[in-house]
Amino acid sequence: MTESATELVEGCDAAGILIVRGSSVATFAPTSRVVIDSDQLQERFQEGPCFDAARESERVFRIANFTTQQQRWPAYVPPARELGLGSMMGFLLYTDDQELGALNLYSYCPEAFTEDSETVGWLLASHAAVALSSARDHDQMEQAMATRHTIGEAMGILMGRHHITEHEAFDVLRRYPQEKNIKLREVARQVCETGNVP
Repeated sequence: MTESATELVEGCDAAGILIVRGSSVATFAPTSRVVIDSDQLQERFQEGPCFDAARESERVFRIANFTTQQQRWPAYVPPARELGLGSMMGFLLYTDDQELGALNLYSYCPEAFTEDSETVGWLLASHAAVALSSARDHDQMEQAMATRHTIGEAMGILMGRHHITEHEAFDVLRRYPQEKNIKLREVARQVCETGNVP
C-alpha cells in the first residue's frame, strides 16, 4: 500500500504506516528514511498529526505547508521541516483501545496534495485498514491456538503426574490463576516448563 501511494497519489514522495500504542510508535512499510524519522519525532514530542488523530478521532489530517508557522504542533513541525518535508497528509486506519493506525503520505514540496490526492489516499487507506485488520485477526488466532496447545499440554502433564482426570486437571489450572491473579496461559507455560503448578 505504501509503495502504491508513492506511485498513485499525486504529490506523494514517501509513505508509511504508523501504529501508536499508548505513548510509543511503530513504523511499518516505510518507503523512505524520512518516514521513520518523522514518526520518531512524533513519539519524542508526543504530538503531531497521528497523536491528534488518536485523541480526537480525526479521519484525515494535513499539514499543507511545513514552511509556514504551524500553531497546532509547535514542537513537531520545526524539526520535521528540517527533514525536508514540505507537506503531509494522513488517514486514520483504526483505533482499538490505546492503539491507532494511520497511513501517512509525505511530500518534499509544500501544498503538494490536491483533492484528487485525498481521494486516492482514502482508497488506499481503506485497503490498508482491511489488510491490517486481517493481519491482526490472524495474529490473534495464532496466539489463541498456541495458548490452547500450551493449556492442553499442561493438562496432560498434570493428569500423568497426579493421576487425575482431564476435568480435574483443567480445574487446577483454572483455579490457580484466580487465587494468585496470574493469567491461565502463564500458569500453563510454567507447568510445561517445570512439570508443576507454580
